[in-house]
Amino acid sequence: MVLIKKIVKFFDRLEDKIRGKLSHYPILYGFIGGIGIVLFWRGVWHTADDLNIGSVTSLVIAVTILLVTGVFVSAFIGNRLIISGLIGEKKLEEKEMKDIETEETQLKNLQSTLSRLEKKLEHLDTDVHKK
Repeated sequence: MVLIKKIVKFFDRLEDKIRGKLSHYPILYGFIGGIGIVLFWRGVWHTADDLNIGSVTSLVIAVTILLVTGVFVSAFIGNRLIISGLIGEKKLEEKEMKDIETEETQLKNLQSTLSRLEKKLEHLDTDVHKK
């Protein structure tokens, strides 16, 4: 059990470092992510073929897994689309330019606030480690 926790912690830290570096290069990040996704699905596909799982059986297993885990709706529709429908938000093409600019300003303000909070947390973290 301890070994599993160490392995998970190692890969969690590794992921944070790699994601941090790749986020500065979005095209490369997208390319590498795309390769990973395609290879993952290729492996799933070939494994299903190797196990002689038929198409109907694959569909039933997939739908069951997606429904039980709650991924079905978000994977095919998306959380943003569901939320916007629930709150009665207009589609992007229906919004006026003024509405879009207002949202953009709000997002920039939120980003600015988050940046300030991150800096404050970094200072607190530094202060705690010094003591």
